[in-house]
Amino acid sequence: MIQQIYDGRAFINGQRVAARDEATFDCISPVDGRLLTTVSRCQSTDIDTAVVAARAAFDDQRWRGMAPATRKRIMIKFADQLIAHADELALMETLDMGKPIQYARSVDVNSAANCLRWYGEALDKIYDEIAPTPQTALALIQREPVGVVGIIVPWNYPMIMAAWKIAPALAVGNSVVLKPSEKSPLTALRLAELALDAGIPEGVFNVVPGFGPEAGSPLALHMDVDCIAFTGSTRVGKQIHVMAGQSNLKRAWTELGGKSPNIVFADCPNLDKAVQTAVGSIFFNQGESCNAPSRLYVEASIHDQFLEKVLALVPNYRPANPLVGSTVMGAIVDQTQMQSVLRHIEGGRSEGAALLCGGSQALAQSGGCYVEPTVFAGVTDAMAIAREEIFGPVLSVLSFNDTAEVVQRANQSVYGLQAAVWTRDLNKALGVARALRAGTVHVNQYDEDDITVPFGGFKQSGVGRDKSLHAFDKYTETKTTWIRIDSPV
Repeated sequence: MIQQIYDGRAFINGQRVAARDEATFDCISPVDGRLLTTVSRCQSTDIDTAVVAARAAFDDQRWRGMAPATRKRIMIKFADQLIAHADELALMETLDMGKPIQYARSVDVNSAANCLRWYGEALDKIYDEIAPTPQTALALIQREPVGVVGIIVPWNYPMIMAAWKIAPALAVGNSVVLKPSEKSPLTALRLAELALDAGIPEGVFNVVPGFGPEAGSPLALHMDVDCIAFTGSTRVGKQIHVMAGQSNLKRAWTELGGKSPNIVFADCPNLDKAVQTAVGSIFFNQGESCNAPSRLYVEASIHDQFLEKVLALVPNYRPANPLVGSTVMGAIVDQTQMQSVLRHIEGGRSEGAALLCGGSQALAQSGGCYVEPTVFAGVTDAMAIAREEIFGPVLSVLSFNDTAEVVQRANQSVYGLQAAVWTRDLNKALGVARALRAGTVHVNQYDEDDITVPFGGFKQSGVGRDKSLHAFDKYTETKTTWIRIDSPV
């Protein structure tokens, strides 16, 4: 057993502090049920303290007033701090939310650091504009930081989701108040310390752990928060937009749920690759990914062959202790989420889908939260397992007969985050990609991307985009300065 003692206190104005009323909640590891630490249970008074600190830091320009080249150096040093503490952060992430440590180290830490570095590098390369006005005027179009940014992130990729938002927000000079999920708060708190060590001034980056109604809602409703950025469920995202309107009409950016279709045509150029990608993508991170391709549409003529290949690969994803380096599928984040996944599985069975493998809790004797990789066939579009975001290792396999049919069925979802098309026909690939209502459409692969491309969705998958230069649009105001010129000539 690995014994760790973590500091679960909030981080406000450059210091670790207890909640005002000293309330805490237990941070339990889904790996084996151990108590990792107690965490400050922040509420509205603590949110207000953090916002006041962030506003003071913004108003006195201790961060936004720095030369862009100086902020750039600090942001890159912040990224370097993550790499220097990579093993510590990876272990913390695995113990806190259950993902395999090999991925926490190679994916989560590296991706978060790369995001911070990329936005640090980009911040002094964004030029303002001069409008094409008549000779009697000079119109300057400039970006300015929006002010105090409230950020609420989920539990499935705690470091990456935080980095996607704090990096562009900080890079352009905002102050930030971050509320991590109560299910996985530890790395966010550590990131705040590393930011301070890198040179980000006190009050600029604050972290307030707590529960949604007690900490998240006060942040979204706060009259001195200028922008709220949220990643999480569509249900809560809708509430965020309502609260933004109820308060000061703050800008609200929401990256929400998904039920992504993965469409495999009979002319798929590499069937084995498509199978490996379909299986690996749905079971990666225990299926706890908003963009997981949980609806697998396979053309009828290859359906049985494809399904046989899928089932042959599933045993490679048996849940195991995520602290073991070879583990590829770890624990579900907590008991509540595990029970939710199991209820969805039982619902699929009761609706008549064919459970081909999995479907049960695994490793119950460990004290942790594990679910077997699960595959359903005979699924119809009307079934809940084909409509609702499960956020667990559950794959629904559906059959289709022609292109127009599968596009129509894929688009029936209320979500529109990502999709994939597998075909050797370029015309078909481009035509289907255009027809699918999704923020990203992958062709003959799934989830290949990097920080240079935007991430976000259509419909009820949210508003706005993370990643790429487009993210700067969320955290800046566009100001025009119009200057009258009375020419002496």
